[in-house]
Amino acid sequence: MNEIEKFKEKLKDKGYKLTTQRRVILDVIMENRDKHLSSEEIYDLVRLKYPEIGLATVYRTLQLFEELGIVYKLNFDDGRNRYELYHNENHQHHHLICLKCGAVIEMEGDLLENLEEAIEKTKDFEIIDHNVKFFGYCSKCRKNYN
Repeated sequence: MNEIEKFKEKLKDKGYKLTTQRRVILDVIMENRDKHLSSEEIYDLVRLKYPEIGLATVYRTLQLFEELGIVYKLNFDDGRNRYELYHNENHQHHHLICLKCGAVIEMEGDLLENLEEAIEKTKDFEIIDHNVKFFGYCSKCRKNYN
């Protein structure tokens, strides 16, 4: 089953259809999976394909996609929510955020697995998820800065 079929099933299971608007929004997110687009950026890209769509429709659809586990909402402390396709992982991956250009680089691998195990054991606390953001300067900005 391809990704679109999986997402279509998630919608169907909750009583929703993959409407044209939802499909175009999903297509834009999938086509830009290496980026962390804000709702406004998604809206701008969707309007190129479907000019009559409204910003409110994009907001509602992103909220629905988040509730259904299709997208994951990220906050990089820049005043905008950003979205990426949900990964079937126990934990979200980590992000490196450039303070100069705003670039977001994904860090694969769970860097905190041992720490989580220690916390769960010593504090009798079940950890479900965590979110780690590293702030600094990417190599391109560091080259231009020096």
